[in-house]
Amino acid sequence: MYLKSIVFLVTVILTFASCKEQTSNVEDKLEVEEVNISVEKEAVAKVMKNYKDAIQNLTTKGTMELFTKEATVFESGGSEGTYANYVAHHLGPELGHFNSFIFSDYKIDVVIDMPFAFTTETYNYAIDIKENKEKGWEARVIKKKGVATSNLKKIDEKWMITKTHSSSRAIRKASH
Repeated sequence: MYLKSIVFLVTVILTFASCKEQTSNVEDKLEVEEVNISVEKEAVAKVMKNYKDAIQNLTTKGTMELFTKEATVFESGGSEGTYANYVAHHLGPELGHFNSFIFSDYKIDVVIDMPFAFTTETYNYAIDIKENKEKGWEARVIKKKGVATSNLKKIDEKWMITKTHSSSRAIRKASH
């Protein structure tokens, strides 16, 4: 009986030691990556600023790299398809009809939930549209209040837009 107790005790000790060693090895292999949320928020805000700046400069140059290949765009209640489709059939041609596109009162809120980020942008904008006699357009300025929400994902250490939705409405005049 004494021998059985010693064998049992040795087995328990060896099993415990083996488990502890395996746990230690697993802990060594797990890399805990610390995320600096404010750094990530700044990086996401920069992506969104680069996109906004391109639009203000009346170009889509350099914007494709801000979006994933599959990124989808929704604007004012409609689906524009992928960002590439949006640039080719909507945004790109549209920018050619503008003298200027200026954002004001711009604010952005960024939420990080690694590897994702979610943004809400609010702004006013003014678009100075060129006259186009062929299409019967007179030169005019459109002023609106807008909001946009975007989802981004960190891919290969780079934040990229995966989905964006924007809408706008006329700026309401303050009542007295």
